[in-house]
Amino acid sequence: MTTDSIKNRAEKLRAEIDRFRYEYHVLDKPDISDEVYDSLMRELRSLEEQYPELKTADSPSQRIGGKPLDKFQKVRHRVRQWSLDDAFDFGEVKKWEEKIQRILGKAENQEKIDYCCEIKIDGLKVVLTYEKGLLVQAATRGDGVIGENVTAQIKTIQSIPLRLKKDVDIVVVGEVWMRKYELERINKERERQGLPLFANSRNAGAGSIRQLDPKVTASRKLDSYIYDIDFLEASLPKSQIEELGLLKELGFKVNPNYKLCKNIDEIHEFFESWEHKRNKQEYGIDGVVIKVNSVKLQVALGYTGKSPRWALAYKFIPEKVTTIVEDIKVQVGRTGALTPVAHLKPVLVAGSTVSRATLHNEDEVRRLDIRIGDTIVIHKAGDVIPEVIEVLKNLRTGKEKIFHMPTRCPICGGSVKREVVAVSPLRRSGETATELSAAHYCLNKKCFAVEKENIIHFVSKKGFNIDGMGEKIVEHLMSEGLISSVADIFELTTGDLEPLERFAEKSAQNLVESIEKSKTIEFPKFLYALGIRHAGEETAVLIQRNLKKVIGDIRDIRDIISEFPKIGIEDWLTIKGIGEKSAESLVVWFNDKNNLNLLVKMEDLGVKVEMGEMGKKGEREKLVGKTFVLTGELPNFTRDEAKDMIRSAGGDISSSVSKKTDYVVAGVSPGSKYDKAKTLGVKIIGEAEFKKIIKA
Repeated sequence: MTTDSIKNRAEKLRAEIDRFRYEYHVLDKPDISDEVYDSLMRELRSLEEQYPELKTADSPSQRIGGKPLDKFQKVRHRVRQWSLDDAFDFGEVKKWEEKIQRILGKAENQEKIDYCCEIKIDGLKVVLTYEKGLLVQAATRGDGVIGENVTAQIKTIQSIPLRLKKDVDIVVVGEVWMRKYELERINKERERQGLPLFANSRNAGAGSIRQLDPKVTASRKLDSYIYDIDFLEASLPKSQIEELGLLKELGFKVNPNYKLCKNIDEIHEFFESWEHKRNKQEYGIDGVVIKVNSVKLQVALGYTGKSPRWALAYKFIPEKVTTIVEDIKVQVGRTGALTPVAHLKPVLVAGSTVSRATLHNEDEVRRLDIRIGDTIVIHKAGDVIPEVIEVLKNLRTGKEKIFHMPTRCPICGGSVKREVVAVSPLRRSGETATELSAAHYCLNKKCFAVEKENIIHFVSKKGFNIDGMGEKIVEHLMSEGLISSVADIFELTTGDLEPLERFAEKSAQNLVESIEKSKTIEFPKFLYALGIRHAGEETAVLIQRNLKKVIGDIRDIRDIISEFPKIGIEDWLTIKGIGEKSAESLVVWFNDKNNLNLLVKMEDLGVKVEMGEMGKKGEREKLVGKTFVLTGELPNFTRDEAKDMIRSAGGDISSSVSKKTDYVVAGVSPGSKYDKAKTLGVKIIGEAEFKKIIKA
């Protein structure tokens, strides 16, 4: 980037962050999530650190908070309110500790450093002033120097004492928060009234405190945790742990989930334990606050222009972040579909570094109006897949490039076009409604990319599970002319492989043995491996369970070859869970002579399909007819293990939530499926209840 473009980027970031800050902190009408705001702020701070000449006095990076609302009386804080520096990974925590150790290394009579770790509650910060034990003022943080007087509203919170147990002059700081079920109740009420819904409990709590009528605040049933002493007429306690103890003695509600940690390894253990438990609490948690425990050392460390050096907010990995689209390229899948993929400036989101995000098809590109060079917001869709959810158009410079889908396949150069698809293949009116597919397709059936993706799918874990045959090996074997279809795999010998680069005698032997072992396969995995469009893993299981009533007993691959072409669309549709697209694809695939010849060759080469007990629902009939959706990480078993448990009990699994879903099993960090289940009123269960249902 040129000097001018870097300067322009910094100016646009400052303007956009300030707009978001005003909407969030002043109007209580946030346009984006905290994670997105943090991500933009981190980029700005990074630019200003690299190029100090860009830093300005009015930069959001130098601001602590927003100015107070005019409708409340403004009050000056007795002690300035600070914001905390953030860390998003353990490496940043280590650097923070190294920095404070360097500073303290210069001090005389240095104490041993230990730390008080407290969970960071996602609420609204309040500053409470007591004179001789009586509450005289409650204020919001505001800009750190001037806040808003919200005494009447704070008095409605039952957990905040109006009089302390000791007649002391003290200023304390804490967090006002709202329970998650209270947020649900309020949002239902607002929905009935046609009002915009609160995005989270933090926003709802802030909106409740800023109600002019204290009765409205009281109706919201807010709660509090107090965690710090800003001023005390007597001497302050010697440590943060002792401060928390004194706050409890005075009658404040203090969150019990804090811990004295002797080193940063213990800090990390505490952090990880809460990362797994965060969604099980009745309040929102967005990280852990680390404080040097000794007050004497806190004083020695002091403050920067905006933050205490002795404290750090170690935040959970954000589930939404911003990044930049560096390019948009097209990949070709196993069905021939061309998919535009955004190549991103690498960014950490929900636990992993992301540098790619699918844009699905041309219609989605147009809907998002996404361009090369755009700043975007991404999250993990379905808990694992990076997805673009928004383009921050105010950050555009005018140099962004509009993307166009290619007219020729980028791999083979073949023709590309959208397919004409039937809206309903079952209409009997004489006319069949049609429309163009969302995706563009390469029309060359022998396209290298299509064949490669087909083979990769075929040998994957959910298919034939051929160990040692990853993407690079598949591409290498195809380039050498050893395989051109999935059936060719079963003809490979050690003699074919040993002369090739990447292979030695042992690795060649291992791959051939893995291929031989894979020749006996269960029917659902076999059907999945064939890569029939709209016939995935769950469709294969449904077919196995119901095939007997459709066509009778099927014993082996030879029966599949002879009998499956006889099954019509209407026959497939008698299986609950199979839709029109899946039925049509199955009929088309099994009536293609090339596909049937492929199956014949596989049988000749020794492939055996184990049909299992056709029509078998499971070891128990308890969950027959029940549909489950899984979201989030289950601590004690994998997603596939959970699916097997459901199937063995006769249940069905779906990848999406609908009103017909019986249970949503929510693990750690559930995704959008959890939110949709709440909206639709679908029963949500955790791992413990899931185990009870399975074992019943």
